[in-house]
This record gives sequence, C-alpha cells and structure tokens, in this order.
Amino acid sequence: MRNTSKISTLEAKFPLLAVEHGCLVSKDADLTIAFKLELPELFTVTESEYEAMHSAWHKAIKVLPNYSIVHKQDWFIQENYAPELNKGELSFLARASERHFNERPYLHHAVYLFLTKTTKKRMAQQSNFSALCRGHLIPKDIEDKEAVAKFLEAVDQFERIINDSDHLRLTRMTEDELIGTKEKAGLLDRYFSLSEGQHASLEDIRLGADLVRVGDQMLCLHTLSDTDDLPTSVHTDARYERLSTDRSDCRLSFAAPVGLQSRRGICTLWRVIAEAIKSTRSGYRSISTWRTLRV
Repeated sequence: MRNTSKISTLEAKFPLLAVEHGCLVSKDADLTIAFKLELPELFTVTESEYEAMHSAWHKAIKVLPNYSIVHKQDWFIQENYAPELNKGELSFLARASERHFNERPYLHHAVYLFLTKTTKKRMAQQSNFSALCRGHLIPKDIEDKEAVAKFLEAVDQFERIINDSDHLRLTRMTEDELIGTKEKAGLLDRYFSLSEGQHASLEDIRLGADLVRVGDQMLCLHTLSDTDDLPTSVHTDARYERLSTDRSDCRLSFAAPVGLQSRRGICTLWRVIAEAIKSTRSGYRSISTWRTLRV
C-alpha cells in the first residue's frame, strides 16, 4: 500500500540557507541582521520620553535603504520566579522580598530586532509566484556588492542612532547566539520547539491551511493587514487609567494592549515597523502585526 500523505523534510521547508559573518541568508537571497533589544521597564517612561524614543526610531529607520524590512519580535513566556537567596549579603527587606515572590508566575519578556535587505521584485512577490517565471534565480540587486556594503553601513548607522538614545539598547547577535552551541541553544532552536529550554528535542511540525502545530503546541495566528481594522489615529503613548490619578499620569505605549493581552503560554508579537518600499523617503508602505499564542 502506497503512503499518500504529504511529508516534507525540514531542510526543504526551512527558509534559511546559511548564517555567514553574523548575517542570516535566506533561500531567496535576502540578508538579515539580528539584534537583541533592551527596552525600559513598564510604567517608568514619561510622555516626553516616549516622544524621544519615537524620534529615535523614526531617525534610525530613515537611514535604511529602500526595500528594507524592520521586524521587531517580542516573546512573552510565563515563568515562575526563582529567588536568589544565595546572592551576596542580602538585607532583611531584600531577603523578605525574594521569599515573597518565590515561585510566583510572571511574564518573561525578550525582544529581538531583525533588519532585512530585500529587493523590489521580492517585495512585490505573491504566494502564487513561481521561480520558473523569472530569468534569474538570484536577484541582481543581491549580486551587487556595493549595494550590500551600503546596507551593512546603514545597519551600523541604525545601531548607533538607537544606542545613542537614553532608553533603548541594541546588541548585535553573534553566530553562536543565532544557531547555538553544544552547551547552549540558539535563537533558531526556539522555532523548532516554541520553548526556552536548552536544546529542546526536535518536534513534529505541521504547517496546514487550517492548523499550525509544533509538537503538542498549537498556534493561533492573527494578522492586521487591512487599514479598516487599524485605529483612525495613532499616538506614541496613551494614558493608563488604572494607575493614573488626578495629579499623576501613568503612560503606556499606544500598542501596549496588543502585546500584554496574553497571560499564559508563549506569546510572540511580530511587528513589521516599516516595509521600506518607498516612492519617497518619507512614507511607509504598511504596518502589520502578527501574534502567536500557545494555548
């Protein structure tokens, strides 16, 4: 009896070709540089500081060449607090605080930023497009060493602009942090297991029109791509009424409710801040949001 189930190898489905010189190279010849991003603590940023961070992002994105993608990714993982009672000489209050929060659940937040160089044809490509319809398998723009060098220079400038701000910190990820080592798992390992564990075992991955599953974990995907679903106006921040009073303002990012709705499992918030297909240097083509939950 012939097996008619459609089974593909992971290597055939994996979109990355290689990791070279700290760059992720996709099978479509897109170049991506990954960063760890450190953000300020929640409820500690004022309205003027939100404006300053917004200005830093706007200034940094403008230095990127056309057809660049800025991809901010947030991971929210529920963990139990582990006290550090053996850490140096703790005061009475510090030790009492550590014991008070022992094994209490909290959301561990990790942020990554990916800068990708693509091409005009690649950005306009649709899912039903076949490689047989084009004359070159590799885009001509990627073969231009000068264009690649300009992109890498723009990424360095992007990093300096963000790090010059007072509230944001970018750290470029190394090859070991991306693909992992024998002692420590890398960033790519997370996609095979949806887990923070060290060298988690490889799970079966199902990619279907009605279901996306990694091992026993089901994924629920949401996309905001229609302008009718977006708010009529966008601000850098908004007043958080629950912690605000008549005399004091508690400010939160305007998009904070999107990333903080999940209280369990793994939540990754993917934001394409700007797809820089720009007819002019001023506008952005689209802003999209994906959220992935483990239920």
